[in-house]
Amino acid sequence: MISPNNDNLIDCPLCGEKAGCYSIKINETKNSYLCLGCGHQSSDLMKEGEYDVESYEMEMPELYKDMKKVDSEGRVWYPSVVNIQEKGTVFMNGTSKDDARWSAIRNVELTEEDKQKPIFKGKTHKSDSSSLKDFGNDYLSALEHIGVAL
Repeated sequence: MISPNNDNLIDCPLCGEKAGCYSIKINETKNSYLCLGCGHQSSDLMKEGEYDVESYEMEMPELYKDMKKVDSEGRVWYPSVVNIQEKGTVFMNGTSKDDARWSAIRNVELTEEDKQKPIFKGKTHKSDSSSLKDFGNDYLSALEHIGVAL
């Protein structure tokens, strides 16, 4: 997730978190961003009026569309989704932006019986529904819940 040679921590252009936003080089002039404070992500390519936001949002959950924010540079930001097969998933959960919260669910290794089911073809892990937990606005704790160490 983190590549020390190509990225650096900056103040988040969206929420202002001090040195809490990873800025990762895409090319010589453009960066992508992931804030460990607010959990939102964007890039210099996703500028309002320059990027086809409508196409990008076509298969996005309504909650993520509602959570869209634009920073002072015109970059469009969305909540991130972290999905690591061996660890689990962190995602924004809720029925509206009014009750949205960071949630996380851990993954467990497939049993021999699971491996025989077509739904798990090519997989090694599955979600453990008993581990689903809500974290409010605490994105970092959600990452820690699935075992992502930063």
